[in-house]
Amino acid sequence: MAAVDEIVFHQILSWHHFYDRSTTEVSLLSDGLLHTAELLGLVAGFFLYADLRRRRALSTAHAWAGFFFGLGIFQLFDGIVDHKLLRLHQIRYGVDVTPYDLAWNAAGAVLLATGSALAVRAYRRTRGRPRRTP
Repeated sequence: MAAVDEIVFHQILSWHHFYDRSTTEVSLLSDGLLHTAELLGLVAGFFLYADLRRRRALSTAHAWAGFFFGLGIFQLFDGIVDHKLLRLHQIRYGVDVTPYDLAWNAAGAVLLATGSALAVRAYRRTRGRPRRTP
């Protein structure tokens, strides 16, 4: 989700930067640091995913649940903490942000609910099955 936010809202639409309360140079630096952290997270996630596959311990249903849960958590954290509590940036400037905030947080809530529903479904499917050990 950080990659989607960074690419779409920071770079393509240029609606905001990660930290908008300083100079343009600091704002661009903050975007670069966010992009670096996001890429490190993606690389680490791919290594963990590959390790689970190698050990034949990957539960695809649980992985999809975690994927959507993570998307929703990031979206809501960004919308509530970064946008409102810390006021690092807004989604857009020069417009009424209320509809943008509602859409942003609603999308996060839908992603979080999807991940939660998938997690419950995955748990119910695997409950009672013996765990595979590598």
